[in-house]
Amino acid sequence: MKYRKAIAMALLLTFAFVGCSKTVTEESIKVRHKEIKETEESKEPKFSEPTETDPEPTEVDPTVDPYDTDYDDQILDLLMWIGYPGNEIEADNTIREIIAEKTGVRVEQVYITGQTLDEAVGVMLASGQFPDFIDAGAYSEDLYENDVLISWDSYIDMYPNIRELYTDEEWDQFRMDDGHVYWANVFENHYKDIDTTTGHNEEAFWIQNRVLKEFGYPKIETLDDYFTILENYYELYPTMPDGTDIIPYTIMCEDWRYFCIENPPMYLDGYPNDGCCIVDVSNPADPVVKDYNTTDTAKKYFKKLNEAYSEGLIDPDFESMNYDDYISKLSTGCVLGMCDQYWDFNYSLVGTYTQDLIDLGCEYVPLGLTIEAGMKNQWHSFGDTNNYASGIAITTSCIDPDRAFNFLSRILDQDIHDLRFWGIEGVDYLVDENGMYYRTSEMRQLWRDYSYLAEHVCKYDYMPQWLGISRDGKNAMQPSEQTSEFYATLSQPMVDCFKAYGATTYAEMMGAEQTDHYPWYPLWTWSNNLSTNDDGGAAFQKMGQTKHKYLPMLVKSSDFESTWEEYMTAYEDCNPQDFIDAAQQEVDARLELARANGYQG
Repeated sequence: MKYRKAIAMALLLTFAFVGCSKTVTEESIKVRHKEIKETEESKEPKFSEPTETDPEPTEVDPTVDPYDTDYDDQILDLLMWIGYPGNEIEADNTIREIIAEKTGVRVEQVYITGQTLDEAVGVMLASGQFPDFIDAGAYSEDLYENDVLISWDSYIDMYPNIRELYTDEEWDQFRMDDGHVYWANVFENHYKDIDTTTGHNEEAFWIQNRVLKEFGYPKIETLDDYFTILENYYELYPTMPDGTDIIPYTIMCEDWRYFCIENPPMYLDGYPNDGCCIVDVSNPADPVVKDYNTTDTAKKYFKKLNEAYSEGLIDPDFESMNYDDYISKLSTGCVLGMCDQYWDFNYSLVGTYTQDLIDLGCEYVPLGLTIEAGMKNQWHSFGDTNNYASGIAITTSCIDPDRAFNFLSRILDQDIHDLRFWGIEGVDYLVDENGMYYRTSEMRQLWRDYSYLAEHVCKYDYMPQWLGISRDGKNAMQPSEQTSEFYATLSQPMVDCFKAYGATTYAEMMGAEQTDHYPWYPLWTWSNNLSTNDDGGAAFQKMGQTKHKYLPMLVKSSDFESTWEEYMTAYEDCNPQDFIDAAQQEVDARLELARANGYQG
């Protein structure tokens, strides 16, 4: 299991798992828990321990918390550790304090910095010290296997706000092999299934707006088109206005983020993001799993990268840079393009672009490329994509699990949800005569300012939240999906770009085919939790290790054909068919379950 690697690394590290602005060590957690527990022991308990026999609420208004408890002005401080980069907020953040007064709980969110995810989780497992809340991403199952997570089951029944995040069938998908739920993924949930998506939060080949503008906003369909326009722009403008060298294309290869170099062949052949393989649905009744790593398209893709590297179009430091290096380069505006998931880079860029860079056209536009012109693409996934493999969890170190779950319910109340994403009425947004929320240009500018965000805004961004239409039936749950606000927040260069391409949203810029999800989609929710104790999981791990080694080599090789042959030999030694067979079994099982529940495909 991944845990073995993580724990081995942990023994080599000094104890620390690190936040962006401060170091949080096992000792700091231990001391803080001791101090708060001593304070809490002097109070009367506010909740009884939930049991499996707790009755399920009936005919309860889902906007009203069933335990709207008076905390006697005692605010409980809890800690959440997040295994992704992010920006911490100030200790006296305005909206966090308002939410604390309403809920009786204040949460400090600390993001990973300076370690890989497996290193950080390994340190926690080695020390036995954990935060109250945690999102360990791909290593969530390691926490489950080491019995450090609290089951959600009784709490799901206790709180309608939590229960309505997913259907019963969807909650069942979160259940581990012991039958219990230990986490919930907080993204991609549209309230009442109303999809108001304006953005593209997924993977794409991204290109700076200024490159498209320079050549009259041409149609860019293929990988060849993409690198041709990057090369042409670079020949005209080899440096930024301040003299910084332009990087036409860069690639993130570090740790689990090597998906930026690894999985484009899947998309380039027109398949959706199943992540670990492609599923051929030429006969929808009999889907066939295939390996995208060995297709003709995969070879053409890496050949193109190899050619671009030899021509000086690819960042020479791409293989060695870490995530912080990557974001630092993007924030200067000098990188013309890259392939990445929007969520992996954009949120780290918030507030870093100067107005000069925005006016220059350095913001990124997503392109849904295919290997040949005229092919359909499925880069954009319409509708909710549920990630059952990870999410927010509550650990056995939590000071007060009852109040922690109560807090997760309360922050889904509409008034608090509005505070998190819209802010304070009259300060961060206004309401017109029709009840529609809107912001002034000054308000929008403040919500792009890093200092204001740190001092005032508290989204609790890795905690349960909604997209879609608000409970008032008018406004969007989040401003980015409020049509008027979406357009108002676009810079003039982006407005010009959208107009030139006839697009009204980032999703439309992708030109992706809109299809219904098949019952097995996305298959990465299965592969992310594979165990090396079986042949399929062992093969998958070896395949990943081999790709980590060889893919950068393919890009940099002075003899691509011989390196490709060497890579294919090493790849076959991983027994990839064992994995493909296991993936086929999973697809068949998910399809059979769906048919048993009425699916007609």
